[in-house]
Amino acid sequence: MPLAHPVDSDSAWRLQPRAPERSTRPPVALGHVNPRRYTEGSLAQIEEQPIHRALGLTDWELQRICELLGREPNHFELAVFSLLWSEHCGYKHSALLLKKLPSTGERVLQGPGENAGVVDLGGDEAVAFKVESHNHPSAVEPFQGAATGVGGILRDIYAMGARPVALLDGLYFGQDDIQFENAVAGIGTYGNCVGVPNVGGATFFDSHYAGNCLVNAMCVGLLPREQLTSARASGIGSVVMFGATTGRDGIGGASVLASQELGEDDADKRPSVQVGDPFTGKKLIEVSIELIEKNLVESLQDCGAAGLASALSEMAASFGLDIHLDRVPLREADLEPWEIMVSESQERMVAAVTPSLVPAVKAVCERWELPCTEIGKITDTGVLRCFWKGEVVGDIQARFLTEDAPRYQLEFAPRPKQDPPLTPIAPPFRQALLELLGSDNIRDRAWVYERYDYIVGSRTVRRPGLDAGVIRLRPSLRGLALSLDGNGRIAWLDPRTGGAHAVLESARNVACAGGEPLAITNCLNFGNPEKPEMAWELNEAIEGMAETCVALGIPVVSGNVSLYNETDGQPIYPTPVVGCVGLVPDVRYVTDAWREDDVVLLAGEPQLSIAGSEYQALYDKVYGAPAEFDLEAEAALVRFLWKNNRFFSVAHDVAEGGLAVCLAECAIASGIGARVDLPADPVQLFGECGGLAVIACAREHVSQLEAGGVPLREIGTAGGDSLNGLPLGELTRAWRAEGVTPESAVRGT
Repeated sequence: MPLAHPVDSDSAWRLQPRAPERSTRPPVALGHVNPRRYTEGSLAQIEEQPIHRALGLTDWELQRICELLGREPNHFELAVFSLLWSEHCGYKHSALLLKKLPSTGERVLQGPGENAGVVDLGGDEAVAFKVESHNHPSAVEPFQGAATGVGGILRDIYAMGARPVALLDGLYFGQDDIQFENAVAGIGTYGNCVGVPNVGGATFFDSHYAGNCLVNAMCVGLLPREQLTSARASGIGSVVMFGATTGRDGIGGASVLASQELGEDDADKRPSVQVGDPFTGKKLIEVSIELIEKNLVESLQDCGAAGLASALSEMAASFGLDIHLDRVPLREADLEPWEIMVSESQERMVAAVTPSLVPAVKAVCERWELPCTEIGKITDTGVLRCFWKGEVVGDIQARFLTEDAPRYQLEFAPRPKQDPPLTPIAPPFRQALLELLGSDNIRDRAWVYERYDYIVGSRTVRRPGLDAGVIRLRPSLRGLALSLDGNGRIAWLDPRTGGAHAVLESARNVACAGGEPLAITNCLNFGNPEKPEMAWELNEAIEGMAETCVALGIPVVSGNVSLYNETDGQPIYPTPVVGCVGLVPDVRYVTDAWREDDVVLLAGEPQLSIAGSEYQALYDKVYGAPAEFDLEAEAALVRFLWKNNRFFSVAHDVAEGGLAVCLAECAIASGIGARVDLPADPVQLFGECGGLAVIACAREHVSQLEAGGVPLREIGTAGGDSLNGLPLGELTRAWRAEGVTPESAVRGT
């Protein structure tokens, strides 16, 4: 898969207007064009269109390719450059910005630059994790797009030598319609078949995602420290390909779809979406882990976006490769060399193998009934050479495809800061709370996550529902708390605050589950970076994330950038999504519910705002300036939550819906009500953004809490069957939208 933070070349170029050069139509199959014009099919009416533009390259980029090669590229080479220099693979508009993110720390074993980040857990145990997008494929074909998103992120994890143990997903859709249903079905089908539990995530509905949904998949895996594996070849040897056969599915798929805007003719792109086979995927997991455990492979790389072109260029980065494409196992016999090179067919891996061990590798694959073929050699030339029936069809210095890819300096067009919003005219507290509980972005998510197997593997300690999921690090009592969060409304109002908010929300959720945040992974879902206002949003969000990570003392060890999330010129909300992994000292103390007579307290005293809140979206338009963060206070709250977690019966982050909804969710989850002192101010009741948590504990434990400078305020006592006179049954029915199907659920009424 593509590097999250690729190495910059020696120079960068300021982005110039590119509209005259760039085709807004989808790139076409190489076999359907000639260098002068399109001549076949539905594209025949287009006038002069040079082939490099048809493949998504600009005139300047073609000139640069000619300079690097010292000649004109042939069509095979041009196809490879067009994919490796696409935004999805080359990060040409984002690589310079990503360098602002902190990526080192005493626990970091592998930071950005490999398939996934890896963090030391102590005791010779490590965790690998990453989040990636599969947005445009899911917008075109939601079932397969989402399913293959899961398959791809799984491969990123076991390519590092880790066994996948948990999945999370971030789903951002216009509404819970058939598109959403199919995406959920795709995630459930793939994850359930391979036997990896889905323990958490985020689901968010807003009309800004109607034409361009977001499907972000996160995977977490465990490995012994000494088993950490690289994608890069470490010496001269053999190149072995194993897994599924290669077909035409995925040609012009994720690598192209993710590097352009969508438009009205996107039905034509359905053949470009990959087709997954989770049962082959399960076999691939077992084969890859066995090969690594037996020390049969030197390095391992999956064939994801851009297929063999990407996998081989990364593997060849420090050496060189001679690859015989006619040896690649095919399921369609008439594939041309360039099609074999760029196909994104799923469930395929390539490995660097010591020649004497190739028979042993083949024996393992044969036992699992997976095709396995030696397709080439690692050389010391630094050149990626591709052969077809003995003839050279491509000859490219490997670094030209990676280190020498363009790095553009973006032009920014800042938006003026907004004023604080007015408080909406809304119903009385009781009605507002019930309507918020039943709204699409707050109501019970069981109808989503119950389609996933969230306990397979027998590690799950806390199931999806409240804050973070928790899995156990068997056989010890330690665990991992896992969270995935991001709020596009906040980021749209103020991208810097939105970037900070995503990091803080994810870290607070992990801390509420008793986990000390160790590191994060990020998926940056934004619009077209060639538009200065969109570039500004991306830069501001990264700045906010960087500042917050420094304040919390946690690095970004992996991630993904998904740009061009626009349909017919209409961008999504800028949506930075953050996955956080935290270490839980003892899973026996993971909180779940308050008890009768527990003291209910508020931890934190932040600024709150209605801007971007569910309350505002329900009763007004979304506008205004979100509350600013005190990062020192936010970091103190995160520390307080995980350090004192053993005393809590429940700890719940105040998020969507504000304090009132947070208390209602605690009562519903506990099956026990409470009597609390609530403020009269709607901003304090329903405002969001700042760091605030509801905690509960036995009276005798209150004096044992180490506040660490965090304001604590007792607001009431747990008990009874109502929340301030609102019956638990009524709250629960509103939250579960009982009697209402997902398709007809109340939306903002």
